[in-house]
Amino acid sequence: MPDQYFRFSARIPEHPQRSLLLEQLLARAASFAPVGDWRADAFRLIAPPASSIPAVAAAALYADYGAMNASWVCMATPVHYLAEMNNVRLAPEGMLALGPLEAEALALDFNRVWGNSGTRLMAGRSANLYCIFDRALQVTTCDPADVVDRHIGEYLPAGGDAPVLKQLMSEIEMWLFEHAVNGARAARGLPAITGLWLWGGGVGLESLPKIQGFCRGVDVFFNAFAAHPPGGGVIVMPDVPGSDAWQDAESRWLTPAVAQLREGALSRLDLSAGARCFSVTARAASRFWRRRKPWWEWFA
Repeated sequence: MPDQYFRFSARIPEHPQRSLLLEQLLARAASFAPVGDWRADAFRLIAPPASSIPAVAAAALYADYGAMNASWVCMATPVHYLAEMNNVRLAPEGMLALGPLEAEALALDFNRVWGNSGTRLMAGRSANLYCIFDRALQVTTCDPADVVDRHIGEYLPAGGDAPVLKQLMSEIEMWLFEHAVNGARAARGLPAITGLWLWGGGVGLESLPKIQGFCRGVDVFFNAFAAHPPGGGVIVMPDVPGSDAWQDAESRWLTPAVAQLREGALSRLDLSAGARCFSVTARAASRFWRRRKPWWEWFA
């Protein structure tokens, strides 16, 4: 029987709201497993055993443009930083979504400024931004979703080529200061793009690995894959439990999955957020004695 993997945001808002269904599931789950790379964990659920997971940016770029000869490509996610006394913080709502015209304008001007540097910016059909390098880099990066509302210092690129990305990220901040795109955003009451967060890098792909299942929700990596049932599923719900957006996503995906679990059509539900993943089986439904508590206490 297939499994389903649910990923959602564990960020605790100022006034968190309870989520009855999620809390019932967590109360009946096994002890959590630590999560290092949640995408790798979820990918194993829908990929053949011998498949290796591609880089986030490589998969997203392939979905936008097909095969492309890129020595190394990374996501360039628009972000809004908050400058504090001694630190820089990624704002609570600091991951910004661009319109296609904004993305194209930034890519065009970036390529004018950086010219023959061996680096270029490309706007995808989905308005994602990709930073493409003429040589492969040895570097480890962090998903900006894991940096939201945190000081960015400990999440900056690491590894042998980290100085290359760090310098470029600093130069981009200066380039964006008083940029025309930001002037237009200010006129519409939108937050300024103060940086591009470079992450998820890898060598360009000639093809995507085949999967045996489906992907739903919103994720730059998993949205690159077409559904190939039968098999398990990965559902990415970027919303905070209890929020208005969560209610819609819960009724669309989580509620039907719970029904399938009870009917025996699914063997397991994985509930993943932050650095923890809880697994629920049909047998776990008998753990009626477990106390239900606020969902955020499970991920503290």
